[in-house]
Amino acid sequence: MTDTSGDYTYDEATGEWGPPPAPVAIPRTSRADVRDAAGTVLADGDSVALIKDLKVKGTSQTLKQGTVIRSIRLTDDEHEIDCRFEGIKGLVLRSEFVRKR
Repeated sequence: MTDTSGDYTYDEATGEWGPPPAPVAIPRTSRADVRDAAGTVLADGDSVALIKDLKVKGTSQTLKQGTVIRSIRLTDDEHEIDCRFEGIKGLVLRSEFVRKR
């Protein structure tokens, strides 16, 4: 039986304390499907249009409904997409507010 306490692991078979076992990295073989507001699957490089006006945090800009965002990039979060828009660096949109073009 193995007991873990803090940063060390106690092995009852040998009666010794040792470093904890290294965590096993599980590779992500597939990314979860990212879907737009209509349920269409999005992919890297797609163009999307906004389905409602969105205020952009950190700026005084508002992106209007129907604004087309080209060449999106998917993130690790299945609800967020990374994109670029003129004058806004690091724009991340929720997939629920866009529709594939």
